[in-house]
Amino acid sequence: MKIDIGIKEQDRAEIARGLSKLLADTYTLYLKTHNFHWNVTGPMFQTLHLMFETQYTELAAAVDLIAERIRALGSPAPGTYEEFGKLSSIKETLGVPKAEEMIRLLVEGQEAVVRTARSMYPLAEKAGDEATADLLTQRIQLHEKTAWMLRSLLEA
Repeated sequence: MKIDIGIKEQDRAEIARGLSKLLADTYTLYLKTHNFHWNVTGPMFQTLHLMFETQYTELAAAVDLIAERIRALGSPAPGTYEEFGKLSSIKETLGVPKAEEMIRLLVEGQEAVVRTARSMYPLAEKAGDEATADLLTQRIQLHEKTAWMLRSLLEA
């Protein structure tokens, strides 16, 4: 069935491709954060265990919102590890790093999601896609705040 929501088909497809990268980054960061939640140790265990749980829970909700926006634009949402591996700018972490390294890696991941979302904003704005622009704005704000909170744990 034809989609007529006031956004050209070509623009919808291009926005969906960008959102697929955002979805892959968000899912990869979700998995990394959940892994660190399970495996963190050390003097900051309780603080980090709870903080990481809050973060991965929010990321789990976010992947659904992003995937649903891709579908609303008329494209299939990627949903496999293989697809996410090809699309994500965030690399997997092998092994179990120390708590401080986990924090650094999560800061890098949060900032990567911000860059991906921010890179898409001009396209959404140009296409008149207010819904995607709003989603991107919300994601940027949240990830910038989370990166700041994580960075503050590394300050002496």
